[in-house]
Amino acid sequence: MQSAVVLVQGDAADHDLPGHPESQARLEAVLTGVPPALMVSGPGSPASPGDLARVHAPAYVAAIRDRCAALSGIGHLDGDTYITPRSYDVARSAAGLALEAARLARTGTASFALVRPPGHHAERTHAMGFCLFNNVAVAAAVVLDSVQRVAIVDWDVHHGNGTQSAFYGTDRVLYCSVHRRFHFPGSGWYDERGVGEGTGYTLNAPLAAGSTGADYQYIFETVFGPALVTFAPDLVLISAGQDPLAGDPLGGMALVPSDFGAMARLVLEASSRAPALVLEGGYGPRHGDAVRSIIAALGGDEARFAQGEPQRITRHIAEFLVAGSPLLEGR
Repeated sequence: MQSAVVLVQGDAADHDLPGHPESQARLEAVLTGVPPALMVSGPGSPASPGDLARVHAPAYVAAIRDRCAALSGIGHLDGDTYITPRSYDVARSAAGLALEAARLARTGTASFALVRPPGHHAERTHAMGFCLFNNVAVAAAVVLDSVQRVAIVDWDVHHGNGTQSAFYGTDRVLYCSVHRRFHFPGSGWYDERGVGEGTGYTLNAPLAAGSTGADYQYIFETVFGPALVTFAPDLVLISAGQDPLAGDPLGGMALVPSDFGAMARLVLEASSRAPALVLEGGYGPRHGDAVRSIIAALGGDEARFAQGEPQRITRHIAEFLVAGSPLLEGR
């Protein structure tokens, strides 16, 4: 496979609060890991209000627009999530770049959309956890007009509550999340499996603090990989938050950069689809190294998890998920 195309959001700096964990400095640090020849920079086409309304209530979209337009400086939607006068436009650009990444992946080209603000905590009617609009969920919802099945893999250290909520009742979206248990936002337990037709199409692996690449490898090889094989998605989206890296101030996990390349490669091989990655969290000094590992792995470089043994709790979680999923019966 050719190297991944890296889409860099050109207007992200207009949504910025220096000193905040989710600031423009974070994106600039990520870019240290991207080979310049792979970058495609620009704001892209913003997601339309209609695109956003596939996931978010129209009144909420309008409220974000109006709140930002009324500002002369920094405002706050909650204790974590800030806005600027330009945040509505920047958040639409982020969702639009996720849509472009999905379009490229549909043509067989792996892509990584480096966007801000992130999205996977944003719910239908409210912002949360630095997120305004749910970039990955919007991309999935739009693509479902033209394909039958979409898989979303979320390896951010925090559970993607907004993404899970958006597709909890459908069997057309497989949502796989590996995250730290007892961590923000408090959702994502292994018995959260979906409802109605969606039962069994949400797979949550809440791992213990300090989990290593061996734990993630066990989840991907025994749960997520086989589920992707059975589900046979037409598109794979990855909520790529690199905050499980050791040393991340908001993380508490112990992954190393090469682990992220290994996860990306396993998703690609299990699904037989070029993935579209969309940046979520990641706030530590090695974030750029992890992004570089992902891009190299998508381009064909060998990618391996760091050596070690998974914890007993990881094995138990995997066993529980396998036993409860129609996608994994008989495996």
